[in-house]
Amino acid sequence: MTTRKNPTPNLNASGMSSASSGKPTEKYIGLTGAQIFHELMHEHGVEHMFGYPGGAILPVFDAIHESKYFKFILNRHEQGAGHMAEGYARASGKPGIVLVTSGPGATNTVTPIADAYMDGTPLIVFTGQVATGAIGTDAFQEADVTGITRPCTKWNVLIKDVRDIPRRINEAFHIATTGRPGPVLVDLPKDVTATVLKEAVHADIHLPGYNVRELGTSSEIARAAELINRAKRPVFYVGQGVILAGATDLLRACAKRANIPVTTTLQGLGAFDETDARSIHMLGMHGSAYANWAMRDADLVIAVGARFDDRVTGNPAKFAPAARQAEREGRGGFIHFDIAPEQINKAVPVTIGVEGDARKNLELLLPMLESSPRKEWFERLHTWMKETPFRYKDDTREFHMKPQAVVEELDNQTDGEAIITTGVGQHQMWAAQFYTFKHPRHWITSGGLGTMGYGVPASIGAKLARPDKHVINIDGDGSFCMTCMEMVTAAQYGIAAKTIILNNDFQGMVKQWQDKFYEGRYSHTEMHNPNFVALTDAMNCKGFRCSKKADLPKVMADFLAHDGPAVLDALVEKHEHVYPMLPAGKTVDDMILGDFK
Repeated sequence: MTTRKNPTPNLNASGMSSASSGKPTEKYIGLTGAQIFHELMHEHGVEHMFGYPGGAILPVFDAIHESKYFKFILNRHEQGAGHMAEGYARASGKPGIVLVTSGPGATNTVTPIADAYMDGTPLIVFTGQVATGAIGTDAFQEADVTGITRPCTKWNVLIKDVRDIPRRINEAFHIATTGRPGPVLVDLPKDVTATVLKEAVHADIHLPGYNVRELGTSSEIARAAELINRAKRPVFYVGQGVILAGATDLLRACAKRANIPVTTTLQGLGAFDETDARSIHMLGMHGSAYANWAMRDADLVIAVGARFDDRVTGNPAKFAPAARQAEREGRGGFIHFDIAPEQINKAVPVTIGVEGDARKNLELLLPMLESSPRKEWFERLHTWMKETPFRYKDDTREFHMKPQAVVEELDNQTDGEAIITTGVGQHQMWAAQFYTFKHPRHWITSGGLGTMGYGVPASIGAKLARPDKHVINIDGDGSFCMTCMEMVTAAQYGIAAKTIILNNDFQGMVKQWQDKFYEGRYSHTEMHNPNFVALTDAMNCKGFRCSKKADLPKVMADFLAHDGPAVLDALVEKHEHVYPMLPAGKTVDDMILGDFK
């Protein structure tokens, strides 16, 4: 058995955005709408843009021809452009920018838009549209993209007048990057981008209904500090909101000062150093048993930048029963820090809700916290950690490695310092369990939407954002096949993103459910894959393959040392399951730990 361990322009004091009282600007007079777009990208500091051209957006593509402001990356599919922009945004903290044409070009971005909406990723998608006079006539490549994306964007707009382009694009950047970040979409009809602006226009944002509250009230934070100081068995439950707020240092300071264990969501990995003695790693459906038990037994749950997702709570009515009992007795309960007021009390009723920016609110909380040894609590947690670590049965056979061993070897050879992206499935969970996350923005995956195919393009976008880092996509054969042609994009632009395929010839997570709950009936989950090494080489990348554990260290080292884009086809055991496993809608007492004897 083997074990392991932005800025917010034009905001007034209340957080309400407002128009500037200045005069209209003349700087865009004489430019076409497309040229104005180009200038605005420069003003917002855009360095990379992802997308695909087409007829309705050609005026914009002509305006950015040989741009000196930013580098345009031509993708092989618009979905790949969206995920690549997401990876760039998650690694850099800057908004990802997408530029595509109308109709199918626009609709192909819906999946990454919905993905960004679920995971709070700042994404700005510019879509071409048919000329304004043709809208509503079922013109060639017309689609009501603002109607289609309204449910999965923070905000979207169809611009019908060239005079509105500066203000609307500035508003798009503002909305995407403030509050809980998310995707916005700007639809650009072809005649609007081809029209020359002939008069001065207001370019400042004017969003009278858009509010961002940055600070909780002093009484809320004081009450929260009082509950924390009184708690015997508190736990920090931390999500990606801490990373987005740039608050990881303050979280660590709070945990250290008050001596509180920390568990993270899947998207929160890296918010707290997993080598810290207070870390109890990831919780949830495939999280550590000890983190889930800690949530069950805690008398106070302190959620920061997390949204009580169903993959964490299981059955919400039975979630964290000790904290609920402590709440009834007036000595504990639930504290929820979140930038999005709609998330507070949405899934789990809380004792204290603190709305606002996590960094600013933790700054206020920190000096109010008192140190406590919490000896019995940590003894209980550390006993569980020794008894039920992430683990698996090692395999000494000559063929088909254990997938967990591949992730462990990557962790060892990169010392936990690589940026990891993933697709969705078993490989995603093994990556989360067996790679050591110490830093924010080093883990990039699709959480809320669970988008297969996310990993390859996300890794390329992340590598563009962080060329100084190893960026490795840990993928499954199913996920890889969905977007693998983006490796051609990596080759064209010399982007040294790398992918490891945990190749088990199955849609692994679905197979696991079929094993557990459908008596092993593998209905359309077996994959008949190509030769991934030959495919990779055909895409002008470097292919590697490993099937024996004894060969893994050498093959991994060669793979990592390659100075261009590469794929490692790792042949792994197809009947391996991800444990622990908390069945949907159940409680932590129903967790399946697996047989490791």
